[in-house]
Amino acid sequence: MELLSQAEIRKVFERFKKANPNPQSELKWKNAYTLLVSVVLSAQATDKSVNKATEPLYKIADTPKKMLALGQEKLMDYIKSIGLYRTKAAHVIALSQKLLDDFGGQVPDTREELESLPGVGRKTANVVLNVIFKKPTMPVDTHLLRICPKIGLAEGTTPLEVEKSLVERIPKKYMEHAHHWLILHGRYVCTARSPKCGECIIKDLCKKNQA
Repeated sequence: MELLSQAEIRKVFERFKKANPNPQSELKWKNAYTLLVSVVLSAQATDKSVNKATEPLYKIADTPKKMLALGQEKLMDYIKSIGLYRTKAAHVIALSQKLLDDFGGQVPDTREELESLPGVGRKTANVVLNVIFKKPTMPVDTHLLRICPKIGLAEGTTPLEVEKSLVERIPKKYMEHAHHWLILHGRYVCTARSPKCGECIIKDLCKKNQA
């Protein structure tokens, strides 16, 4: 598949920017800690299902200390509608303890430190770094892995390959919002089963359409 030129990439992101100047995560969160927890909970689950579970949870446990006071058994009661809830509850309790023990209860701002937390992988760390700390990272989920090579934005077949390609190719001025624009595009327009090419604002640039 042919890749977009730098001029074409700029056109793609200018159109996304014009259509949605300030895209937001669809996960609902109150602070850095609750965003971290929500992203951990969102693995193999929809943002909608996570938000439904965490809305009442965060009213009583929105810090590591409060989460530990709640305890793993009661946490499971709140999140049992989410897939893999037992494992995720154990991760949330363990990462809360580590945040208190090693980071003064604060969410750290480096990938290495974030990935030292139980249940936190590269994608989760990249989300926190991008959304909270405004760092030019690129969390690659199933949507980005599927659509970015197809559009011609990136090359690669693994999340890490696509991530590195996107970070190299997307101009820095777009990096703060790039992953939200792409996730929303994959979720609502460039869908897996029946992409809405007729509604697509970048259809004339998309390499899949030109193939």
